[in-house]
Amino acid sequence: MKKLFLSAAAILCTAGVFAQSSLGYQIKAGVNFPSYSYGSTNNLSDTKSTTNFYVSGLLDVKASEYFSIQPGVSLQGKGAKLSVIEAGNSTFTEKQNTMWLEIPVNLVAKIPTGETGNFFVGAGPYVSFGLSGKNKYEYDNANNSNANTSRETKFKFGKDETLKGTDFGVNFLAGYQFKSGISINGGYGLGLVNIAGAKSRSNEIKNRVWSVGIGFGL
Repeated sequence: MKKLFLSAAAILCTAGVFAQSSLGYQIKAGVNFPSYSYGSTNNLSDTKSTTNFYVSGLLDVKASEYFSIQPGVSLQGKGAKLSVIEAGNSTFTEKQNTMWLEIPVNLVAKIPTGETGNFFVGAGPYVSFGLSGKNKYEYDNANNSNANTSRETKFKFGKDETLKGTDFGVNFLAGYQFKSGISINGGYGLGLVNIAGAKSRSNEIKNRVWSVGIGFGL
């Protein structure tokens, strides 16, 4: 909780630096395609992506006509498809879904395109805190419909648990914003911290997240 307050204070300080500038607001939501990188610490290959969602609220602090600083708060669904095992007509799938409270601070460059709107590109650091996690196991036997089963187990965050509770990385984003305030955007989140806990199947795990979505700004 102390970390959350400190991060929120950092956002307020960033906005305060540009208090004389024009201040806007943005809400974004969309679909995440997260996966894990296992690095090179063992023989496991990197995971396949699964599907999750995100919702973000951002300040748009104009530093100049073409540049903005965008601090914010975001709920980010992450995770990965850990394994898919096929044996005959049977398929076993293991997925991990996690939810994080993420605090990004992005520097965004805007490129006007006349009266219609502007392209934008940006990047910046983020810190995030694990809120919930679960593993989902699915077994599908094509020859026996009664054998189709699904099971979920929840897990905690912490260095002695499945995943550590704090992540840090860099976000990259790009898109187009219309004069109406509606935007179409895509992004990539590059986790830089090893979040593998003592109960993880790998001793090195880093978040990787592709995303697409829409937004609205004032």
